[in-house]
Amino acid sequence: MPSARRQAAVDSGGGGAAYYKNCSAAKAAGAAPLLRGRPGYRAALDRDGDGVACET
Repeated sequence: MPSARRQAAVDSGGGGAAYYKNCSAAKAAGAAPLLRGRPGYRAALDRDGDGVACET
């Protein structure tokens, strides 16, 4: 059975890039904060558009 950390991150299929449904999932996976250009970052998770998502 996959761990909670594994379940929180879902492979987007292909390049191995991480996908997090929301910041709670990113935090549960221990991946937050997410930086622009790094796996898992999406502008939709970056509230203030500063290039750092899920920072709080």
